[in-house]
Amino acid sequence: MTRDALPKDASQAPNRLRLAVVDMVGTTITDDGRTERAMSRALVDHGIEPGTTRFESMLGYARDTMGLSKMTVFSHLFEDPAVAESANRVFENSYDEFIEDGGVRAIAGAEEAILWMRETGMRVCLATGFGRHTQNMVLESLGWMGLADLSLCPSDAGRGRPYPDMILTAVLALDLDDVREVAVVGDTSSDMLSGVRSGASLVAGVLTGSHSEATLRAAGATVVVDSIKQLPLLVEKREASHL
Repeated sequence: MTRDALPKDASQAPNRLRLAVVDMVGTTITDDGRTERAMSRALVDHGIEPGTTRFESMLGYARDTMGLSKMTVFSHLFEDPAVAESANRVFENSYDEFIEDGGVRAIAGAEEAILWMRETGMRVCLATGFGRHTQNMVLESLGWMGLADLSLCPSDAGRGRPYPDMILTAVLALDLDDVREVAVVGDTSSDMLSGVRSGASLVAGVLTGSHSEATLRAAGATVVVDSIKQLPLLVEKREASHL
């Protein structure tokens, strides 16, 4: 049967959501500026003097590109690949040190939203721009190991955001049939871009992190909400409208 021969309702029926790929820092957790502190230490340790125009420019770039793989950020800031790799190691070691005091906290309603999605039959993947060791440190500090069906970092997929690789890796790993069954949730423009590029049908921005509503919408957000706490209601309304 050709597409033209399909009943109108069947050909246009939207896909029900079966997977949410959800960002971590700024979306489900807050680290009270520890990411920026670790980034600053990495810059200082590699000869960038605090207070200088170069330091502020580099730190500004890091702020603007929150959500990207940190290795990608350092590769942009330092021409020498060896220096970029060294800076990334300093960043990861510093961040691990900074969160040992329990400074990473769940954003209000985040854990409940994840549990709600899983209880309703959706799968959940937690995605990050951190390396695997740092991601696991964060999950362990919150008691979130096993909270989601899957957790992914850039090295698991090949490339980090704004590329769609982590989303598509989750689709394959969790055996989905269609990328239109995916919701992507994040607080940065790179989260939104990765969602659009993956073909996800719901690309939701949240305002608990780095970027403004205007920035998120410009990057392709299909909807923007105050926080992930509102995600269950958003999904319920979407699914009800498609019955």
